[in-house]
Amino acid sequence: MKKNISFLERLQAVIPGGSHTYSKGHDQFSSNAPAIINNGKGAYLFDHLGNQYLDYGMGCRSVNIGYAETSINKAAYKEICKGNNLTKPSHIELEAAENFVNLIDSADMVKFTKNGSTAVTAAVKLARAYTGKDIILICGDNPFLSYDDWFIGSTVVKKGIPRQSLSLTKKFKYNDINSLNKLVKVYQNRIACIVMEPVTENCPLIDKSEKCCMKAKCTKDFKYKDHFLKQVQKICSKNKIIFILDEMITGFRWNLKGSQHFFNIRPDLSTFGKSMANGFSLAAVCGRKDIMELGSVNIKKKEKVFLLSTTHGAEMGALGAFLETLKFIKKNNVIEYNKIYGQNLIKCFNEIIFSLGLENNFKIEGSASQPIYKCLDINGNISFDLKTLFLQEMAKNKILIPWISICFRHKETEMKKTLNSFEKSLIIYKKGLLGNIKNYLHGPSVKPVFRKYA
Repeated sequence: MKKNISFLERLQAVIPGGSHTYSKGHDQFSSNAPAIINNGKGAYLFDHLGNQYLDYGMGCRSVNIGYAETSINKAAYKEICKGNNLTKPSHIELEAAENFVNLIDSADMVKFTKNGSTAVTAAVKLARAYTGKDIILICGDNPFLSYDDWFIGSTVVKKGIPRQSLSLTKKFKYNDINSLNKLVKVYQNRIACIVMEPVTENCPLIDKSEKCCMKAKCTKDFKYKDHFLKQVQKICSKNKIIFILDEMITGFRWNLKGSQHFFNIRPDLSTFGKSMANGFSLAAVCGRKDIMELGSVNIKKKEKVFLLSTTHGAEMGALGAFLETLKFIKKNNVIEYNKIYGQNLIKCFNEIIFSLGLENNFKIEGSASQPIYKCLDINGNISFDLKTLFLQEMAKNKILIPWISICFRHKETEMKKTLNSFEKSLIIYKKGLLGNIKNYLHGPSVKPVFRKYA
């Protein structure tokens, strides 16, 4: 190996894209962010030199408590010491499945796997098998649902996707029930399922004039009033379409029973993952028994669906982490705490934004559970140059914030550090906005994950 070769060069030499998840790639961060991370603890990451970074990426939103949480690690290790992956189903596998089904109201049965993409694709397969139909309707405002053909074929990155797959996925707009009704009218007898995340930049609308309240304790009456997700559910029921709710991000963040409980809806199938095991590799597809049991092997004279058959799907360490994560969330009111932190972060960010006159060029949207920031140029358009400048300035202050994902280990100290760095960063951001941004950027700009060319 050549001397002085960088970590980035070494990563790109042996891993396509330099990482195993595109959102972790070097093209998603400013050039002064560490190319490689050694370890994490609490709300912090550490590079190979021991430099400490306050983190808001939190393992692609999979960590909602904190990195290397002692009790969760111990629970995982306890199961690993039992063999981790056995020839027959393990006791922890049964215990985890029973706990999951008892927790999620819409789950009669559950199947575990290792990542969200396979879980969502399994739900789509079940829907097609159950209905005998082939078209999938997806919410075009959701950034990512799966790495499989049925979804990637709907993006600009179509290379490697068979042509016949491209015509089977159609998009509708979030909070626009008319865009969904139009598709249902055209493809009514061919639609197998609707697949969507429950929230985007906004929560489901009750009234068109309303926006997300961004409060830790939501002021909207989702339980009794009609809203967008309930309207989607009604359309599915009326037209015999399977309603699939992707709770990868919202699950174990909006409510312990999922955002579906929070929004008072009951999807036919749901998928969970990410923070359900505080960063350990675990995902799930669950739902109605009459649909889920299509993947069973004990129902006679019924054609079987080859559902999920993954060697490591019910790995014992991750299931031990899942059960301990549930205990920790309940004991410490993690979901409520994270919402309060999110609400305060939004409030303080907005105070700084308005004080600098940047309310039209740096926006904080979304909910207290799921804040989202947008970097906008002088014309109000999304700017990757300005986003890079923001990331660069935050990284100078040892904060990584590719998006905003809150964990239980974000405390008052972390809040103060974040706000101090945010104000300093936005002062430079404003200079870049009003002047020549090239004078302030010290490397290439970040790029969208979904792009046709490298």
